[in-house]
Amino acid sequence: MRPASWALVAGVPVLAVGLVLTASALRRRLVAVTVRGASMEPAYRDGDRVLVRRGRLPAPGQVVVVRDLPATGPTTAPVPTAATRAVPGPALLIKRVAAVPGDPVPRDRVAALAGVPERYVPHGQLVLLGDNPTASFDSRHRGYFASAHVVGTVWRSLSR
Repeated sequence: MRPASWALVAGVPVLAVGLVLTASALRRRLVAVTVRGASMEPAYRDGDRVLVRRGRLPAPGQVVVVRDLPATGPTTAPVPTAATRAVPGPALLIKRVAAVPGDPVPRDRVAALAGVPERYVPHGQLVLLGDNPTASFDSRHRGYFASAHVVGTVWRSLSR
């Protein structure tokens, strides 16, 4: 066998190990989530699948997936059943970021925050709204969501 052939044969296992490590790293950084409910229509419909990138701090206007855990601010309504469930554990909600820490509290758009004393969204909190207000359980009903409960930001849509 020629020296170039040995190099090629020796490189195949290294390439395979590299692909396995890359796939493993991507699985920790990316998660596929299935949208359940109509809260984000028309952007995302029931049954749509999205790829969520973990570990990124969201910015206003971005869509996030958040674990639906007990509220961290004023609450006026029970948790609805229109949540995503592709990742085991607590229910997941998909919402658009309306305000991040340091932004003015959007009292005019978020009734549950109308009476909070602070002028700006506090550290560790987010204001999250669904694109379809009539079908969305979000900050309008619940108040703040803890930024620590964010699974990640929606990176792209996947085909159904």
